[in-house]
Amino acid sequence: MHTAGPHARTALRREAPCTVALLATEQDFAAMRRHSTFVFDDHHHYLAQTEGLLRVLAAQGTHVVLALFDPEEFTVYCADEGLDPDAPSARARYTAEVAATGPLVHYHGQPLSEIAPLLLASAHRRATWESAGALLAEAAACAHCSTREDPGASAFHRATLALARLLEAAGPGTHHLVCSVTADGAPLTSALHIDNSRDEELRLGEADALVLTTVLAAGLATGAPGGVVMRSIRPGARDTVRGWALHDGWLRPLTEAEVFNAYCTDAATGEPVAPEPGVDHRAGIPLAPPD
Repeated sequence: MHTAGPHARTALRREAPCTVALLATEQDFAAMRRHSTFVFDDHHHYLAQTEGLLRVLAAQGTHVVLALFDPEEFTVYCADEGLDPDAPSARARYTAEVAATGPLVHYHGQPLSEIAPLLLASAHRRATWESAGALLAEAAACAHCSTREDPGASAFHRATLALARLLEAAGPGTHHLVCSVTADGAPLTSALHIDNSRDEELRLGEADALVLTTVLAAGLATGAPGGVVMRSIRPGARDTVRGWALHDGWLRPLTEAEVFNAYCTDAATGEPVAPEPGVDHRAGIPLAPPD
């Protein structure tokens, strides 16, 4: 007996996943408005319509994932593939491409106000990791011209060791680490949240740990200026901020005054900012160098 008709097609439709590529920011939305076939003229209205579509698809039993629509990458994709960027079919093909290669968020009824930051954070994390990885690869290529030592691999090993010793120095509590490196005039920043509040194995986000280690390794390999700041939060105590600077292939602990100046200075303007209430600025803890 052969099953046919609309019921069979409906059953098949429920088993066909759907990807929606989201224009998460006002800037990306404005960039898409230059295409005549893009019918929206208001970002808030676009988000409301997208959210409605997601609810309809989910109600039909369709598995839905969201990706990030990057207009600049879309333009490059169309040029590489010989597609007309003003054609809806080109946007559909690009959506399928980013679904296979980019960050995704599974939709299960959460609002777009929660989804968009996750997609943007994932995209930033990936771009940072790729940029830091490229710096390490360049360092390795330069070294192969004159020596057998791979400074990229060596720097990654030292960065991994440095992170382990930072976590050991952090002790119990919840800790937030930020590593910043300025290479070729471009800042690379990565953050890592650590929950070490119980006497158990440290719990940390593997992707965030990899990105932070790669950024730190890029700074160590290139000698670029940078550092690590760690904020520790413990129940019943004031928050503590400590810092380290990249120096001579390792992390040099900052003095208490250096930590205060770094934490209480506007990075964009260089102007001083008021200290945050309830926060103590402490010198970085010396970390045993590699053997």
